[in-house]
Amino acid sequence: MSSGEGVKTEEEKAAEARRGPGANAAQRRGPMSMGMPAEKSQDFLPSAKRLLGLLRPERTSLYAVLALVVGSVSLNAVGPKILGRATDLIFAGFIGKQLPETATREQVVQGLRAQGQDKQADLLAKLDHLRPGFGIDFGAVGRVLLLVLALYALASVLSWAMGWILTGAVNRTIFNLRRDVEDKLNRLPLPYFDGQPRGELLSRVTNDIDNVAQSMQQTLSQMLTSLLTVVAMVAMMLYISPLLALIALVTIPISMFVTAAIGKRSQKHFVQQWKSTGELNSIVEETFTGHQLVKVFGREDEVRASFKAKNDDLFDAGFGAQFISGIIMPTMMFIGNLNYVVIAVVGGLRVASGTMSLGDVQAFIQYSRQFTQPLTQVASMANLLQSGVASAERVFEVLDAPEQRADATAPTTLDDPHGQVRFEDVSFSYDPEKPLIQHLDLCVEPGQTVAIVGPTGAGKTTLVNLIMRFYELDAGRITLDGVDITQLTRHNLRSEIGMVLQDTWLFGGTIRDNIAYGRPGASEEEVVAAARATYVDRFVHSLPDGYDTVLDAEGGNISAGEKQLITIARAFLSDPALLILDEATSSVDTRTELLVQQAMSALRHDRTSFVIAHRLSTIRDADVILVMRDGQIVEQGSHEELLASGGAYAELYAAQFSGAAIDVDTGEAPAPDLAGAKV
Repeated sequence: MSSGEGVKTEEEKAAEARRGPGANAAQRRGPMSMGMPAEKSQDFLPSAKRLLGLLRPERTSLYAVLALVVGSVSLNAVGPKILGRATDLIFAGFIGKQLPETATREQVVQGLRAQGQDKQADLLAKLDHLRPGFGIDFGAVGRVLLLVLALYALASVLSWAMGWILTGAVNRTIFNLRRDVEDKLNRLPLPYFDGQPRGELLSRVTNDIDNVAQSMQQTLSQMLTSLLTVVAMVAMMLYISPLLALIALVTIPISMFVTAAIGKRSQKHFVQQWKSTGELNSIVEETFTGHQLVKVFGREDEVRASFKAKNDDLFDAGFGAQFISGIIMPTMMFIGNLNYVVIAVVGGLRVASGTMSLGDVQAFIQYSRQFTQPLTQVASMANLLQSGVASAERVFEVLDAPEQRADATAPTTLDDPHGQVRFEDVSFSYDPEKPLIQHLDLCVEPGQTVAIVGPTGAGKTTLVNLIMRFYELDAGRITLDGVDITQLTRHNLRSEIGMVLQDTWLFGGTIRDNIAYGRPGASEEEVVAAARATYVDRFVHSLPDGYDTVLDAEGGNISAGEKQLITIARAFLSDPALLILDEATSSVDTRTELLVQQAMSALRHDRTSFVIAHRLSTIRDADVILVMRDGQIVEQGSHEELLASGGAYAELYAAQFSGAAIDVDTGEAPAPDLAGAKV
C-alpha cells in the first residue's frame, strides 16, 4: 500500500451519527469532551491468574528462581536458631562465673532443688553449656557468629542470583506482551480505532504496560520470598515451641481477613485510577494536537475546565486507591506488635519456669518478627498488585478485541493486475439499523478515471474504503480483475493500490523517507524522479537540508500544500495499478493545483483511478463521473452527458459555478441556468 494515511474523511464524519452511539461515542469527543462512561472491570482473581499465565514461557527460569528462593529462605530460617546458641553460651558463661568451680552442673541443680528453689534449678538444667566456675567461652561464641555470618552471606548471594534471573524473565515477558499488543493492533479492524480515542489507546499500550512491568518486577520476587519465609518461619516456630507457634499463627486468619476486606474496597479505585489516566491522556493528546483550533475559537477556558474535571477524577481515584490500600500496612504492623508482646510475655514465663532456654525464646521472637514481617510486606504490596492487575485488565481488553476477518487460507495472487473493478450487488452499513449502500452495481474498466461526486455523507469515501477492504461488506462482492478481493491477502490487494487523502499524514522523519515509504527499497534516483514529477523538488531546495529536512509527526515545519505534494509523490513512487485520490489537491494553491493535475494525468495514465472531488472543475476530463446520494449512484456519465441531462450533477455544477442555492438534505435546487456554462 502506498499510503500510510488514515481514511477518516467527510463521509465517515457525517456517517458517525448513523453508526450508533456505542461505536462512536468516544470518536465524537472534541477538545472539550469529558470521556467515556465508566467500564465494568474484570474480576481480580481471573485477571491476576491470566497475568501470571504470561510467565508460562519462562518456566525454566521460574523453577530456578524457586530453587534459589527456597535455598535463601532456608538459610535465613536456620540463622536465628543457630544465633540462639550464642545467646545460650553468653548466658551460661555469665551464670557459670558465679558458681563454684568444684561443683558440676548436676550438683548445682540438685543443691538448688534441696533448698526448694525448683525454678532456678529448672532454669540451670536447660543450660547445656553451663560450666560452673568458667566464664563466657568467646571462642565458641565466635565460631557460632562466623557460621551465622556465612549462612547469611550465602543467603544474600542466592537472593541476588534469584533477582537477576527473575528480572530477565519479567522483562522478556513484558517484551513479548508489547510485541503481542503491537501485533494485535495491526490485526484490529478500522472500526475499532474509529471507536477509540487515540490518547486512551496510547495510554493502554504505554502507561498500562509499564505499570504491569513495574508491578510484576516488584511483587513477584517479594511475594514469593515472603510466602516461603512464612512457611519456613512457621516450621521453625513449631519445632521450637508448638504452644508459642499456635499463638503466632492466630495472626494469619486475622491478617488475611483484614487484607481481603481492605483490598476489596480499594480495587475499584485502582481500576478507576488507570481509566481516568487514559481519559486524561486522551484530553491532553487531542488538545495539543488541535491547539491552534482551540485558540482560534477561544475555547481555552473549556479545555481547562475539561482538563480540571478529569484531573480531579484522577486525583480522587488515586487518593482513594492509595489511601485505602495504604491502611493495610499500619494495620498489619499493629497486629504484628500485639503478637510480639504476647509471645514475649509467654516466652519469658516459660524461660522462668525452665521449659525453654533463653536462646530458644530469643530465636522464637526473631522468627515471630520474621513471620509477621512478610505478612506485612505482602499486605503493603497489595496496592501495587491491584494497580498492576487493573492495568493488565485494560491491556487484555485490547488483546481480546475482535480482530478483522482473516485472509483466505489459500489466497489468490495478482501478479499483473490490469485494474478492472466491479461492485456486484454490494450492500454496506456502519449501523445495521441504518442502511447506507444498498445493492450497488458498478463496473470500472482498466485505465478508466472514475470521479465520484455528491454531497457530504453521500458515501463517496466509503465506496473507496470498501475497495481497500478497510471495512467488510454486508452483502455482495467486489472484484479486482475478476477476483473477489476477499480471496486476496490484504497485503497483496493494498500493494496494488495507491491512495492520497485530503487529510495528509507524514512520519516523523526526513522528506526522503516519507516519499520512499511508498515503495521500500526505491533508489535515490527514483525518489527524486517522483519528487520532480509531483513538484516536490521545487520547494525542497528552498529548505536548509533539502531532502534530508526532518519533519515532525504533524509536518508542522512545512505548509499544508507542501505536505500534500509529499503524499502525492509517495503515491507516484509506488507505481500502483489502482489509484485513489480523495480531494488530493484540496490543500494546494491554484497554480500548484494546475501543475499537480498535470502530474496526476501522467500518474493516471493506463491506471484505473477513483477521484473523489468537490471542485468539479478538477474532474471534467474523467471518463466516468458517478453522482452519489445517500449511498446510491443516482447518475453516471461523462461531464458533458451529465450537464446535458440536467439532473443532480447539473444542480451541483450550477450551485458551484453560478452560486445557486441547494438543499444538502434533499438535493433540490432551482432549475439551473446552463446557458453560460462552459463545457
